[in-house]
Amino acid sequence: MSERQTLFDGRLVCRQHENGYRFSIDAVLIAHFVQHRANERLLDLGCGCGVIGLILCYRHPVLKVTGVELQPALVRLAIGNAEENGYENRLTIQQGDLRRIGEVVQPESFDGVITNPPYRCPGRGRINTRDESAIARHELTADMDTVLAAASFAVKNRGKVACIYPADRLATLIATMERHRLTAKRLQAVYSYPADDHARLVMVEAVKNGGEGLRILSPLFIYTHPCGPYSPQVRAFYKP
Repeated sequence: MSERQTLFDGRLVCRQHENGYRFSIDAVLIAHFVQHRANERLLDLGCGCGVIGLILCYRHPVLKVTGVELQPALVRLAIGNAEENGYENRLTIQQGDLRRIGEVVQPESFDGVITNPPYRCPGRGRINTRDESAIARHELTADMDTVLAAASFAVKNRGKVACIYPADRLATLIATMERHRLTAKRLQAVYSYPADDHARLVMVEAVKNGGEGLRILSPLFIYTHPCGPYSPQVRAFYKP
């Protein structure tokens, strides 16, 4: 069963499974962090219900996005979301395994890649490996190396790859990017609120075969204080 969620005061519809994987604010943040030009083709790796592509298509009327998702039920859901919002000509969803990305997309065929990859390490407690949410959030079928290898394969030379990841794994993230010829160029730390003592997430944009020069942006705060509400910057992400 799916339930109907809306964004941007009801202007965008996103259906999610009631008891499966559900998108979080991570998807909203990375969709607004990514930089691109009009008419570019972007690839969303591990697209889930397609929410990142939906936001990008809503915000940018000529942008074209392809989403790749492993789980058939989520593929069907993402296709339905694209159709319900009238984006079926700009948001294409394909089923595929990132470990075999060459079977799904052509090499260096996208201007940019976006991903909100699974980042919870397996082996910490019991995990149902058939559970939709577990596969989306835990490194069961795709880890950081797999996702970045797929991104490097699919993006054009000098193209951009953007991802959101836990801040405490930043060193590993950047090292893995470099291993796949992706050089970090923009970085933004995400804090829960201004008085928080450490960043919870980081958003990183890398360039394939890019040169040195990393720009560190001002921090982004999700909430104004521990009990909310959203900060002005995050509230703006939800405005029509």
